[in-house]
Amino acid sequence: MLQPISTTFNTTANVEWLGGRHGTDDTDTATLDMSKFTSGTHYTPSADTGQPYSVFKSGVPLGRITASGLYAPWNKAAVDGSQVLAGFVVAETLFAPGTPKVNVALLWHGTVRAAKVPGGFVPADVTATNCLIRYV
Repeated sequence: MLQPISTTFNTTANVEWLGGRHGTDDTDTATLDMSKFTSGTHYTPSADTGQPYSVFKSGVPLGRITASGLYAPWNKAAVDGSQVLAGFVVAETLFAPGTPKVNVALLWHGTVRAAKVPGGFVPADVTATNCLIRYV
C-alpha cells in the first residue's frame, strides 16, 4: 500500500544561467532517462534518510533520444539523438532516488547565459538544435 507523505523543501535555486524570463512561462515537459545522468554533476543526491529526495539541477542542457523519446544530457558527439540540443532544464526538480524517469520543465525558447550553464556549455559546439535559444 502506498503511503502519501507531505514535505516542505526550501532551496535557493541557482538560475544564473537564465538570461531572462522570456520562455519560462511556455515550457515543455521532458521525461528524463535517469540512467543517462551522473550524480553530483546533473543532480545532487539526497543526504536525508528520513525523506530522501534528490534534486535535479536547473540549467542542464538536454537532447532527446530518438529510440525512446526520453531525454538525456546533450552530447555533441552522440549518435542516439541526444546530439540535437532540445533545450535546458528550467527549474530544480525533486525526485526519489532510484526513480528511472523524472519529468522536468524544458526551456525550448528564451535567453541563456552560456558561461553560467552548470557543467559548462559552449554555444559554438551546437551543430544541431530544435530549440530557439539566444545566448548572451
